[in-house]
Amino acid sequence: MLKIKNLEAGYGKLRVLKRISMHIDSGEIVTIIGANGAGKTTLLYTIAGMIKASAGDIILYGQNITQTKPEKIVSAGCSLVPEGRQAFSTLSVQENLILGGYVQKKRKRNQREELQKIYDIFPVLKEREYQLAGTLSGGEQQMLAIGRALMAHPKLIMMDEPSTGLAPLIVKDIFQIIHRLREAGNTVLLVEQNAKAALGIADRGYVLETGKIILQGPAEDLLTNKDVQRAYLGRDVSAEGAQCELD
Repeated sequence: MLKIKNLEAGYGKLRVLKRISMHIDSGEIVTIIGANGAGKTTLLYTIAGMIKASAGDIILYGQNITQTKPEKIVSAGCSLVPEGRQAFSTLSVQENLILGGYVQKKRKRNQREELQKIYDIFPVLKEREYQLAGTLSGGEQQMLAIGRALMAHPKLIMMDEPSTGLAPLIVKDIFQIIHRLREAGNTVLLVEQNAKAALGIADRGYVLETGKIILQGPAEDLLTNKDVQRAYLGRDVSAEGAQCELD
């Protein structure tokens, strides 16, 4: 579905991404883990067209979208759920969702049917349909952000730190929702500080450090990798080979 080759991007003269190459197959959950400042958000924003690549290629379903405008990338089937939710606080839940489907308006879809599909996934949003988004809880705003992205009918949905600022029980709910999205046929690229939770639902993962991919592989392998455990899972595996059991 998505192929990235030798991608470079940054801010002005600051180069953040350094020859990133990776791929995502249809129906996968792929997670990117790494410390703050590793370039995870920059990677998502570059794929989404919000930051222009200085080198390399981004191929979505065979179409080169490297220098494509963000709205055209959404139309091509790639939506971003940004960090911090970024809901329009003075608009209702319904209005936020309708804005998410704006690029699809020319396809003459039945708006009410489209909204109902989101409400079937997130029943609490139906209950809050006419409530201002700014009055929702953090977890409800995250559901709204995901629902807003789904309104564009993406082939690939990218999520940036969906667990940020949420209580542990709500985090569990959000990751269950992501897992259900994959079961429904969606493809997910997930950036997440909670490496254990992310790898727990992912098929594959990439470890990003200072703008470079330093490790990649099946999620199960990364979960048991001693370096990953030390750096991102809070586990200390001794040189003598002490065994670490992941929950």
